Amino acid sequence: MGQRLRAARKSRKLTLKTLSDRSGVALSTLSKMELAQVAISFEKVAAVAKALDLDISRLFEASVVETDAASVASKPTFVRNSVADVPVYIGDHYQYKMLAGDYPGKHMLPMHGRVLARELEEFADFGRHPGQEFLMVLSGVVQVCFETGESVVLRPSESIYFDSGIGHVYLSQGKAEAEVLILMHHA
Repeated sequence: MGQRLRAARKSRKLTLKTLSDRSGVALSTLSKMELAQVAISFEKVAAVAKALDLDISRLFEASVVETDAASVASKPTFVRNSVADVPVYIGDHYQYKMLAGDYPGKHMLPMHGRVLARELEEFADFGRHPGQEFLMVLSGVVQVCFETGESVVLRPSESIYFDSGIGHVYLSQGKAEAEVLILMHHA
C-alpha cells in the first residue's frame, strides 16, 4: 500500500506536507505509511484517500493506481466481485474487504467486514469520519457503541444507519467473530 500511496501522491504532484495539510494526517505518519513502517487506522487511510481524491480501494489493489479521470472515461455499466477476490485491509479491530473497487467515481464505499474487537477498552478512541454509514450484520452479533454513551446490539439481518461523524466502534459479541456489510458515504 505504501508504494501505491506514494505513486498516487506523486502523480498529483503533491508533497508530503501538502498531503498532510489536506488530510489532517501528520507528515511523519504519512512518511511512515509510504515506507510501510507503521500500522495505520482505517480512518487515517480514508482521510488520505479523500485528500488525494482517490477511491480508497485503489490503495489496497495490487495493480498500479490509476487517476480517476482515466477511470471515468471508461466507466462500466457494473462491476462484479467475489469477497474472496477483493483487496483486504486488516487492522487491530476489523478486517475490511473492499467491494466494487473497479467501479470509478463511486459515491459510497461498500465493504465486507469481520469485527475482531470484543471490548471497548481495546480502542484508544472512537472512530469517526465525515459522512454517513450503514451496517448490516451477516453473521454473529455486533454491538455498535457511540461516543454519546448510546449503543445497540444487532443480530443477523438487522441493520443500522448513522452519522459517521459521531464517534463509533463495532464489537463482536458471542463466540464467533461477526461478519458485516458496510456502506460508507463520505460527505
